[in-house]
Amino acid sequence: MINKINIKKKAENISEHWSPKIIGELNNQHVKLAKIKGEFIWHKHDNEDELFYVIDGSFEMHLRDRIIEIHKGEMIIIPKGIEHKPVAHSEATIMLFEPNTTVNTGNQINDFTKFDLDIV
Repeated sequence: MINKINIKKKAENISEHWSPKIIGELNNQHVKLAKIKGEFIWHKHDNEDELFYVIDGSFEMHLRDRIIEIHKGEMIIIPKGIEHKPVAHSEATIMLFEPNTTVNTGNQINDFTKFDLDIV
């Protein structure tokens, strides 16, 4: 089925931080929404690039050599193999584009790891 997706309404159904939800799929890529707040963990993805697009709020992408602020309407692409750690000082809503094989914590397995993502 071809249907439009209301991103704002989908985001309203998300309450847990750091728990991405799938809202679409194309070309073996998942389109995900997540609400983030606080610090995530340092991690990397050896085989996948990631795209983070800010729908609402802002966050910092910590890299080993610098911190990049990403604001509403901006995006950042993290190439595979690059260690990174998202940090949101207040709640932000982000959209992610990444291969459907991507585990949110990359090379780290811990309490943040989500293997089976819900579809909203």
